[in-house]
Amino acid sequence: MSSVALALTSEDETELQAEFVKEIGKQLRAIDTYDTYQGWTDAQVLDPLILTKERKREIPIIGDPDDITIARVKAFYNAIASLIEKKSQLMAVPVINLTHEGFGRAFVIVGKLIVVDKTLRDVHRFGFPSFARLNEEGDKAIQKALELIEAYPEVANL
Repeated sequence: MSSVALALTSEDETELQAEFVKEIGKQLRAIDTYDTYQGWTDAQVLDPLILTKERKREIPIIGDPDDITIARVKAFYNAIASLIEKKSQLMAVPVINLTHEGFGRAFVIVGKLIVVDKTLRDVHRFGFPSFARLNEEGDKAIQKALELIEAYPEVANL
């Protein structure tokens, strides 16, 4: 965790109640096999995903992602897939392909339809400037995916 403490605002408290933010919290807790997050608030669990300008300055521009950072990326796309599945009633599968240097792609597939396709770069710096932006990016990906499923239902149902 960063040495720059994150101070929560009332807007952050509101964003922590959003459906996507709650889902990514669930996904992060699900991969916590050693109960590290036991007793932690959602804000504490999600804190490493928030990269303020100060926090970003602490991270080198070039670097390889560690396993914990990769797990956060996977939790982000798992949360997107989980909510797509919940809203569309169709199975959504996240697929993430990363090099050891932190470059790759993330997909979410529903049936034979790719509903999310994101190029990943500099994964060691994966994060969002605020909880609002985290929620916005997740919701935007989900909404676009649902629109694709609606536009191509025959492919999504294969």
